[in-house]
Amino acid sequence: MRLTRKSSQPAAAKLGISRRQFLKRSGAATGGIAGIGLFGNTMMERGNAAEKTAYSDAPVEVKRTICSHCSVGCGVYAEVQEGVWTRQEPAFDHPFNRGAHCAKGASLREHGHSTRRLKYPMKLVNGQWQRLSWEDAIEEIGDKVLALREQHGPDSVYWLGSAKFSNEQAYLMRKFAALFGTNNTDHQARICHSTTVAGVANTWGYGAMTNSLNDLQNSRSILLIGSNPCEAHPIAMQHILLAKERSHADIIVVDPRFTRTAAKASKYVRLRPGSDVAYVWGLLWHIFENGWEDKEYIDQRVYAMDDVRKEVANYPPDVVENITGVSGDDMRDTAWRLSQNRPGCVVWCMGGTQHTTGNNNTRAYCILELALGNVGKSGGGTNIFRGHDNVQGATDLGLMSHSLPGYYGLTEDAWQHWGKVWDLDYEWLKSRFDQTEYVDGKPMYTNGITVSRWIDGVLEQDEDIAQRTRLKAMFYWGHAVNSQTRGVEMQKAMQQLDMMVIVDPYPTVAAVMHGRKDGVYLLPACSQFETTGSVTATNRSLQWRDQVIEPLFESKPDHEIMYLLARKLGFGNELVKNYEMNGDEPLIEDITREFNRGMWTVGYTGQSPERLKEHQKNWHTFSFNDLKAKKGPAKGDYYGLPWPSWGTPEMRHPGTPILYDTSKPVSEGGLTFRARFGIEHDGVSLLADGVYSENSDLDDGYPEFTAQMLKDLGWWNELTEQEKQAAEGKNWKTDLSGGIQRVAIAHECAPFGNAKARCNVWTFPDPIPKHREPLYTNRRDLVDKFPTWEDMNSFYRLPTLYRSIQEKDVTDRYPIILTSGRLVEYEGGGEETRSMSWLAELQQQMFVEINPALAGELGIAEGEMVWVEGAEGGRVRVMAMVTPRVARDVVFMPFHFAGIFQGEDLLSHYPEGSAPYIQGEAANTATTYGYDSVTQMQESKCTLCRIEKA
Repeated sequence: MRLTRKSSQPAAAKLGISRRQFLKRSGAATGGIAGIGLFGNTMMERGNAAEKTAYSDAPVEVKRTICSHCSVGCGVYAEVQEGVWTRQEPAFDHPFNRGAHCAKGASLREHGHSTRRLKYPMKLVNGQWQRLSWEDAIEEIGDKVLALREQHGPDSVYWLGSAKFSNEQAYLMRKFAALFGTNNTDHQARICHSTTVAGVANTWGYGAMTNSLNDLQNSRSILLIGSNPCEAHPIAMQHILLAKERSHADIIVVDPRFTRTAAKASKYVRLRPGSDVAYVWGLLWHIFENGWEDKEYIDQRVYAMDDVRKEVANYPPDVVENITGVSGDDMRDTAWRLSQNRPGCVVWCMGGTQHTTGNNNTRAYCILELALGNVGKSGGGTNIFRGHDNVQGATDLGLMSHSLPGYYGLTEDAWQHWGKVWDLDYEWLKSRFDQTEYVDGKPMYTNGITVSRWIDGVLEQDEDIAQRTRLKAMFYWGHAVNSQTRGVEMQKAMQQLDMMVIVDPYPTVAAVMHGRKDGVYLLPACSQFETTGSVTATNRSLQWRDQVIEPLFESKPDHEIMYLLARKLGFGNELVKNYEMNGDEPLIEDITREFNRGMWTVGYTGQSPERLKEHQKNWHTFSFNDLKAKKGPAKGDYYGLPWPSWGTPEMRHPGTPILYDTSKPVSEGGLTFRARFGIEHDGVSLLADGVYSENSDLDDGYPEFTAQMLKDLGWWNELTEQEKQAAEGKNWKTDLSGGIQRVAIAHECAPFGNAKARCNVWTFPDPIPKHREPLYTNRRDLVDKFPTWEDMNSFYRLPTLYRSIQEKDVTDRYPIILTSGRLVEYEGGGEETRSMSWLAELQQQMFVEINPALAGELGIAEGEMVWVEGAEGGRVRVMAMVTPRVARDVVFMPFHFAGIFQGEDLLSHYPEGSAPYIQGEAANTATTYGYDSVTQMQESKCTLCRIEKA
């Protein structure tokens, strides 16, 4: 049970009641669930020492696994007796969590043996769930998919994957979609960090966290904007608190809510939702005005900072205060703190990404760090905390509608590269795709529909979609649909589909919110504890998981289900051509080795299964401070070989702990900025000026390495004859021998070149980030000066609306800003965590946070039920929590709940025994239209609503 902690901070004392008090006053007392039979015995009792286990006399096997919730990557010891997972401990020798666990992590064993799991394949017939055999399920689903493909083409079926897959499963899912003949595949990163990937990658080369959680300990200032790690990433918070304690770091939290993280900060700044760019430009206004920027760093390593200066000049203190609500004095104080306490880093999460201007926000954060000279330094960088346990890996492995594994894109060269890795005939690959030409080109080479827009892929008219027809079937493979906006329209889209297939350990709310009588299938997938493979933590480290237990009930591993479907659909042999098979299950290690052979771009080539297992068995040898192994068989490696781990596994590159750190040789984890955008733009050089990695044989900027460049440098003969044959005409990304990378690194050069980071992304709608008002804004006075874009014909096959929505003033009916976020007890869509009795006990009620002044004006009391109605009519019935955590005109709801839809309880629609312990309205039933101009990220952090008593 959780106790209410007292705080010595005056601000915390003014927050009002605790969440525990809130539950008690609402009648949902702590023992509420236990009182109805959830727990058979008292939860807590005195422990007595015993010489042997109380479970069994059987031997105890200890398995090493990784938490399957957020992306911190905490290590866990799982104890198994006679095939039963009996006990777990946080790994005290693990270099990330060092014996720490959050509430969710402590519940893992229950996930492994949950009775709420989906137990066998099922289908909906006349509103009733019927049990199926696996054979019948694959036959029925496969026949329907083949019929849709024949009638409407391969793009009529959407293969929605998961950030809960292992790396190997995510890679295989993308390969599966490619061999089926479609780019209509995606996963959760689209709706959590796609704007991060686009914004950061287009600034300096890679779209990932630059440093590590451990390296935060070396920061002297940490700016958290749109990030609440106390609840979303609790174990990451220990590293932040160590920075505060040991490095005396200034912790600055910028957020619309006074969060638990804000309670630990040196300074809290309340920001109006949707005004991030104006806030960052306000900081830079003071930095430039006072000459606090790092001029030498900018001159040597940054392109187009002068363009930023011109834009920042439009954001003096009075303008910034009007947009953001932050005073000029607060802005100057924060700018001074960041400038005086270097190195410093910026941390952001979905509070910064889930906006129509998400790519603008993430680029602005990066530009702030470049101006301060913080990138490529220990204690600096942009530390982007990812959400799901493998959202980083699933993105890297190409489970996206706009790329192949390793961010190779969808060009003909990219397809030819992967065709060679897969050992498949290129003409055969081409034949798998729709042979008609869409408005934006051949389907094989054009971006598919994003997961954020699958609803419109169903509801739009055929003539408005850049593919042959609308979507006819959806596979929701490890995806929580309640994490997506526009819930009311989502239900309409579900009803128009010919078929829905949910593949998951749990039924998920997709199985019950659709309002259909038939055409829905449920396939039980294993949890990650019932299989093995690798997973990539938020810091880019790969970790290997042991299989803890055998598959529960009739569940199957995701990669086995993929093979069964591929075989039925006619390309099973091609899918597993390079893998050893154990019956119908591909060998995971062979999948790892295959992507090792192809992912040269991001350096997923050095992390062989053998090296990853070596790291896993030797957690205790890696430093908690810098992740480097000080002893043991992996001595000199950084834990998990954070990518890029260049070259072949035989090169034994140690991994790259800090991206763009020129103080180390490339062979020891150093790096420059990537020469990704050419060597000049508008006549200005994009190459670095006088800076290079330690011991580099090239002492200035240089382009990416190619076979011709090796010849020009006189290094060609350092390749073996076999390498020469493979490298001829290739570059560092497409040379399957790895020879080009090997020779470049032998000269301590970065294979991808040595360039400047760029502030001007000339290919984006806003080359220099600008503040643009949200589509639904209650500041109508700002719309004319800071308008959104004109409506666009998107490059993701669908039109995207901007101006036509913003020009409609709805503030007379919907005057309140609605935002959303996480709770510490639950994760993602919550279906898994709300199915764990211990977690369900901690948080039993969906709620909305309302400021006391607004509650008083509306006549709403603490604990009353209210309707929150979004600006497009979606309504949720939730409990009012009256608290000054939120501002007068802002309300907040957590997004982990589902099972009630606009007041209708869906409990009876779940298959028997599979409903979560806790149901609640989904916040996204009330959220509205809005998508980022580059990635189609959904807008979930800033819309409008109204509230009235229920």
